[in-house]
Amino acid sequence: MTSLAATTAGIGRNSIGENDDGGAPQPVSQPPLFPKPKTRLDEAVDRELGCGMSEAGYIVLPSLMPGFRQTGAPVEGLVTRDFGTSKKPCKREVAVRVVPRALARFDESAPHYCPDCGRVLEGNGPAAIELAHLPMGSEYTRLSVSRPRMRCPDRECGYSVTLAVPFKADGHNITAPLHRFVCDLLAMGQTLKDVSLMTGLHKGVVKDIDKKRLEGLYTEVGEDGARRLKGPERQSRFLGIDEFKLHDGRRYATVIIDLEDGRVLWLAHTKKKQVVRDFCDFVGDGWMSGVVAVACDMNADFERAFTERHPHLRIVYDRFHLVKNFNDKVISEVRKDEQRRLREEGREDEARALKGSKYILMTKASTRREGEADAASGKVVSRGSELFGKPEVVRKPGSEARYRQLIEENELLATCDIVKEMLEKAYSYRSEGWMRRKMRELVDVCRSTGNRHFEWFARLVEGHMDGIVSHAKHPISSGKVEGTNNMIKTLRRKGYGYPDDEYFFLKIYDGSRRASPGGESPAA
Repeated sequence: MTSLAATTAGIGRNSIGENDDGGAPQPVSQPPLFPKPKTRLDEAVDRELGCGMSEAGYIVLPSLMPGFRQTGAPVEGLVTRDFGTSKKPCKREVAVRVVPRALARFDESAPHYCPDCGRVLEGNGPAAIELAHLPMGSEYTRLSVSRPRMRCPDRECGYSVTLAVPFKADGHNITAPLHRFVCDLLAMGQTLKDVSLMTGLHKGVVKDIDKKRLEGLYTEVGEDGARRLKGPERQSRFLGIDEFKLHDGRRYATVIIDLEDGRVLWLAHTKKKQVVRDFCDFVGDGWMSGVVAVACDMNADFERAFTERHPHLRIVYDRFHLVKNFNDKVISEVRKDEQRRLREEGREDEARALKGSKYILMTKASTRREGEADAASGKVVSRGSELFGKPEVVRKPGSEARYRQLIEENELLATCDIVKEMLEKAYSYRSEGWMRRKMRELVDVCRSTGNRHFEWFARLVEGHMDGIVSHAKHPISSGKVEGTNNMIKTLRRKGYGYPDDEYFFLKIYDGSRRASPGGESPAA
């Protein structure tokens, strides 16, 4: 076992094993500067293996803290931390190593003067402060630092000061290396609780560090002294806008992103037109003149707000919202109506055939063909498990044949198939004229059925025709916005909710840049 004398070489200098001039650790053959106190585990090992076998040496590493000087051996203790939740607590004891009598080195040869009367200050004894330091594995580390205090010799002046610790982080009783470590963990996406349990800091302290880090990255102080968001890093050509649920209840917020790289550009409460106006004021007319098109769902408020301020913008209604409306409000409702009608007419067998056909009727022809090919090759869609008695599931054939049978037996379902093919064809065009012509044919087909669900869809298409056919010139969608909404939900779920909306919005800014191509958010 490495001896204590050999492994404590260099302790007592500017850093553990580091010279004052920042050089490499120097080998020193001398008695140990301080003995390591034995723990209960050491004493048990001594009883089993013989006296002295439990003696542990030291790993000599640079402290990376200018001005730090260690003068004592670490003292071990225990602290109880809850690694569970409020409903399912999981309390465990964690070892804490406290380094006593750590000194902050100061230039004692240079005199310090009283700022009030100009006299040379004199010593006034030390003042102790405990700083949290980098953890060692699963064990927490604390430094008990002694700080010099000085006072004016003139008792009438009464000035006194405690000198600052050079390696202490601003705002909290932690060391600068621990502050950097916490920022790095948070920049990688670790939650507040994870960082708190890893470092031994209170979750509120970790949140404060994270919020200051995010403010440094994404905010700036304006001429009026108020803090505001920084402007976009680059010019965007295509924007996406959507609302998302902020908290449980009826509170919503709006997010605007750059569709090319997914970065969040604007977040605001509510889902009203004022959000768009505030965004345009934030980025300026010059920046907005470089934007070509905006993708959104069929929210007319967003369209009017953008085009009122910037008429050159093309609004592109999301293709998948239109398809979803057709699937949910037409195909699904027609199927249920037909099933109900057949039962009323006493045609139970035909009504039973429609049961479980919802997703077959909604799928595209290409998707059904892929499913048949997978079935022919025996593709496994769900692996079995002998351990838990779960059988293997293989793709079943017959979806295409069943689909053909359904549309042959029902005229309205056959019309659904026709409209789906027309939608697919319309979105393949790159000419607005051709796409508009195809969409008008689709409207005529829907109206010819006389069915209220088809007529509703025809009115929807006619009322949003310009935004729909804009897809031919600008084939964009709000898919990235939906991905951002999923990221927001995941972020909120991982953090068990964020009551502080300002902090939550900054986390969303950071998360979108970490997820964007080449957009890792740096640690402050």
